[in-house]
Amino acid sequence: MTTVHRGHIFHITGNPGVQGATDHLAHFSDGALAVDDSGIITFCGDWADLPQDFASATVVDHHDAFLLPGFIDTHMHYPQVWLGDSYGGGQLLEWLNNCIFPGESRFADPDFAQRAAIEWCDRMIKAGTTNGLVFGSAFSHAQDFLFEEANKRGLRIVSGHGIQTTGPASAKPLMVSETEAIDMTRNEIEKWHPLDAAERRNALAFVAVVPRFSLSVTPTTLAGLGELYSEYRDRGVYFTSHLNENARPGDGEIATVKKEYGVNTYLDTYDGHFLPGSKKGGESLLGRRSVMAHAVHCQDVELARMAETHTSISHCPVSQWFLGSGTMPWKRTTNSGVTVAIGSDWGAGDEWFVPQILNACYKQHISERSPVGIDTPIADTEAVALHPAELLFTGTLAGAQALDLESRTGNLDVGKEADFVVLDPTEWNMMNATLRNRTILEDPIKDRDALLFQLLMLAREKALVATYVRGRKLELSPSQMP
Repeated sequence: MTTVHRGHIFHITGNPGVQGATDHLAHFSDGALAVDDSGIITFCGDWADLPQDFASATVVDHHDAFLLPGFIDTHMHYPQVWLGDSYGGGQLLEWLNNCIFPGESRFADPDFAQRAAIEWCDRMIKAGTTNGLVFGSAFSHAQDFLFEEANKRGLRIVSGHGIQTTGPASAKPLMVSETEAIDMTRNEIEKWHPLDAAERRNALAFVAVVPRFSLSVTPTTLAGLGELYSEYRDRGVYFTSHLNENARPGDGEIATVKKEYGVNTYLDTYDGHFLPGSKKGGESLLGRRSVMAHAVHCQDVELARMAETHTSISHCPVSQWFLGSGTMPWKRTTNSGVTVAIGSDWGAGDEWFVPQILNACYKQHISERSPVGIDTPIADTEAVALHPAELLFTGTLAGAQALDLESRTGNLDVGKEADFVVLDPTEWNMMNATLRNRTILEDPIKDRDALLFQLLMLAREKALVATYVRGRKLELSPSQMP
């Protein structure tokens, strides 16, 4: 039996880049979203245009609520589920040493890790995050709990062991040998990744190769991971890590990576050129299902290489504020041809809810100034007021593109899997009052854009009343239910 969801619909149609998002913005103030028994969208448009074929369908009337594509978070840390807002007394490296490494070490306890997996999935559902690229735990049992719980709930995730083979004393409980790093990654792929092509077309869970960052591994580790990834690349395995996050002169992340590896660019370390002088040392980890988090301080040559290899960027504005990392230059980065999706980077900060991260994204880039530490600084005139369609695109379809899942999810086009959320303004008084009393503009396009902008800026997690994946409403664990 087909189910028709009635409500106020916004989404980005087709498969544009960010520059084309405005022209692909679809809006139905009284909309209908029809979903068949297999969870596939069979109609999306005006309620008045719903074909007679759906006359016998079950109708779920969401009244004045908004239906949006499910949010896609392309960078989040499972073993930091209870580490948000940790005070590290400094920027990235201090924060890792003082807060994160000790906190993540607690996942060695299976009971703790299992409770964390349940909490993690609850938080994704409550935030409307239907798809997540999840930095995993160093411990195999913790990863098993995450995949088991996500599969049970019906969430779509990509995750992999957070690999660490070197580091400071605070990270010692997280570190494994280089042989163990390869073995545990291979075992996770074989256990949890859909290796058969037909199986992949319907799977919800996938595995990624995940070195924490270049300072957490050695050239030998990168060589081994590169060989492993080359073996599984054509079977849909992912790669993700951090790139060019902190540019503090002298002892920051970027300076330390270049010093330790002797390379020309940070990206070289993931591109098989991790020997001194950026000499080739192994297989590249870049590619269509590779996502680099942050990329705040990229050189032009790095952006060009990511565009060439179809490597994507997860933009994390909240955590970049939280750790003092700076502002990813929006125009410079998107104009390079690289796909830029949104990431919460939970727990480097305090926000799970993608609309609030898009809120921060808008504020950050309208105030954008030249970042410090890049080879070719941009002018101070690069501030940009992102269009609401560009924001919606970045939080939904761009994430699907980054995860190579745009044929299945990311918008509400017919034939896609019905991943969507329901935002009910009546659950958040300020949001409801503002939207009900907003000024209606004479120009219908400008009015549409203004409404979407207010919706994204005002939305809070308390207004999200339902999260659907493949047409099925996802449920919280019993401990989280009202």
